[in-house]
Amino acid sequence: MESLDPRVNRLNLSTTELTSKAPLDQLGTYEVFSQLKEDKPYFHVGPVHAPNCEMAFLFAKEQFSRRQTCTGLFVVETRNIKVSVFTEGEDTVYNYISNPGELANGNTESFELFHLKKRGKQHEYIGTIEASSAEVALSMVKSEFINDKPVYNIWIIKTSDIESSQDEDKIIWDTLPDKKFRDAIAYKAADKIKEFKERQ
Repeated sequence: MESLDPRVNRLNLSTTELTSKAPLDQLGTYEVFSQLKEDKPYFHVGPVHAPNCEMAFLFAKEQFSRRQTCTGLFVVETRNIKVSVFTEGEDTVYNYISNPGELANGNTESFELFHLKKRGKQHEYIGTIEASSAEVALSMVKSEFINDKPVYNIWIIKTSDIESSQDEDKIIWDTLPDKKFRDAIAYKAADKIKEFKERQ
């Protein structure tokens, strides 16, 4: 077997003895959610890879709160997110969610709900629901959170699976709360160009 890359072929590497990849030898994937201001909802900002939830939170803080205003973060392992079907155009995901029938008896847990309201954007927090499982929570979403605008996808996360910042952690972001120096507008480039042209 030869590589498509001639540089690899020049190394004369033997590809006949391939060893199987060890299972779970990579770091886990965690999804990160951020809150820009106290009165704003959390929204999904991207993934990080980490060996555990605590390290994922530290990586998320470094990756997603250094370059923008932040008042809170939380992370959850990707595999712990229950995902609905995706829709397109004016077709809302609620058309594919059945109304809850007879709900399962037993203890309930809290689940956090996130809507994808526009394709190409991020999931945004919409509320909490009490249910016996993620599947039941998904069926209950329709009666609790349906609205006139189309929703293209729903994420449901068990609250206990979330590693989140606490009130005492907010001092992390208090040093430079606005971080205007990160925004292009802070450099007032247009004003400087205008001044330069006037001098000419």
